[in-house]
Amino acid sequence: MSVIITRDGPVTIVTIDRPARRNAVDPDTANALRDAFAAFAADSDTRVAILTGSAGNFCAGFDLNAVGTSRYDPDGPGPMGPTRVLQDKPVIAAVEGHAVAGGLELALWCDLRVAAASAVFGVYCRRWGVPLIDGGTVRLPRLVGQGRALDMILTGRPVAAEEAQRIGLADRVVADGEALSAAIALAKQIAAFPQLCMNSDRLSAYRQWDFDLADALTHEAHAGAAPLREGAAAGAKRFTEGAGRGGAF
Repeated sequence: MSVIITRDGPVTIVTIDRPARRNAVDPDTANALRDAFAAFAADSDTRVAILTGSAGNFCAGFDLNAVGTSRYDPDGPGPMGPTRVLQDKPVIAAVEGHAVAGGLELALWCDLRVAAASAVFGVYCRRWGVPLIDGGTVRLPRLVGQGRALDMILTGRPVAAEEAQRIGLADRVVADGEALSAAIALAKQIAAFPQLCMNSDRLSAYRQWDFDLADALTHEAHAGAAPLREGAAAGAKRFTEGAGRGGAF
């Protein structure tokens, strides 16, 4: 099995396990990743997923040994797996080692990125003439801005964890070997919140890119109707009864 799925309470952990290839993704692994996240989406008992890699690396991209073994369909799923699907629930990347080329695109697909201090991000496929076709040219500019994204896309240079955090590519930087444990702690914090409201806000943050400002605000207003109706009153009552005082989460 090139993908290992484990559970920690409300958290699903999806691990790419091809250490001999630095967790590079071949077509079978891409299919396994799609299946893993489809199962996560359908499982009402799990609230947050973590994507990580085994043996000290996140993912070195698409396995170049597999180029030409399957036909690329630009209207089909992404070659790296689930990258053309917007999940209904949060996904966190736990990054040790390299998240480069298609591995960078997998990390960008996630909502948040927890990186080890020695983690490295980069468009390493620049050297081989392999394009970004799993969201890299879309998500990277939206995340770090056009200029910084083009610096990475045009040069293919390595970006260390410290710089990645400074430009907004990494959300947390932790000690080496602790990316997964830190991601699990973050996932459990997110899983503890009222889910209907949080997931509605999350999807609105993604969907707003589809609209101009006025329509985005209208979409947000309508998306918030169900959480207000079904959960906000109960949450407000908990607060008035004393919960959450002093900023406690």
